Amino acid sequence: MSSPEPELRIATRPSPLAVAQARQITAALGVPDESLVEVENQSGPADKERFIHGVEQAVLTGRAELGVHSAKDLPGKMTSGLVIAATPARADARDCWIGPGDSLEAIPEGARVGTSSLRRRSQLLALRPDLVMVDMAGNVDTRLAKLSRGEVDGLVLAVAGLERLGRESEIAFPFDPEAMVPAAGQGTLVIQGRANGPGLDEVADHGDQDTLTALLAERAAVVGIGADCDSPVGFHATVSEGSISIEGFAGAADGSVWLRDRLEGERSQPEELGRNLARRMISAGAAGILEGTVGE
Repeated sequence: MSSPEPELRIATRPSPLAVAQARQITAALGVPDESLVEVENQSGPADKERFIHGVEQAVLTGRAELGVHSAKDLPGKMTSGLVIAATPARADARDCWIGPGDSLEAIPEGARVGTSSLRRRSQLLALRPDLVMVDMAGNVDTRLAKLSRGEVDGLVLAVAGLERLGRESEIAFPFDPEAMVPAAGQGTLVIQGRANGPGLDEVADHGDQDTLTALLAERAAVVGIGADCDSPVGFHATVSEGSISIEGFAGAADGSVWLRDRLEGERSQPEELGRNLARRMISAGAAGILEGTVGE
């Protein structure tokens, strides 16, 4: 006799990090790991959206009631028919260095840095133009293996991902968010569901309002500046009792030209604050920088 289907099925990508993140959610909800529905990557409108497209389709078609994503992978415009059901408390949003050196200044001169992120590349080269960027894709374990084989001298990865995989001992030092502005949503998990669909009430109590407030500001800034998941931009918001502040970065991929800005406002209007920061950065030349027309 077959066992009954779980009441809440949760879609996830099959990578070790995605599964580890989804298991955080099943543990919080008190549902068994058998509730996980592993979905292979599918092609999406943009290259990075392959990370979310399959999971979203599983939710939309009823193969699962909920999906779990890294918030930084979600495009600024939510897929029609889907909503953010909850955002658990944010993990460490910072980027970190893995390799020789215990500070930015102590990274060896001319070190080869493995990263596929234009945001990280731009900010690193702005701070240390002597560093050599090496394009490196793949999951966390793949990148760490390439580092151990000497293909690069160091890596820049998200602290949160290493912690979720139990690999935080690899971290040499974290970057201050003011030196290396994180990607919008970095360190945040999003539980996604169908609009008015099943599972929304069950996860509502597992959301963190400060995390959601910060995420809404960051996502609004990304949309406002006209960026996508692959653009060399970073936005990072922090929330206090009555206010929210958001830091923004936009730069050329080679680090030759860039700008930063910061705004603070009432926490009750996070999306308006994000849009205002984007407008200020555009007025200061961010659009030209991102289009590659400045500094050439």
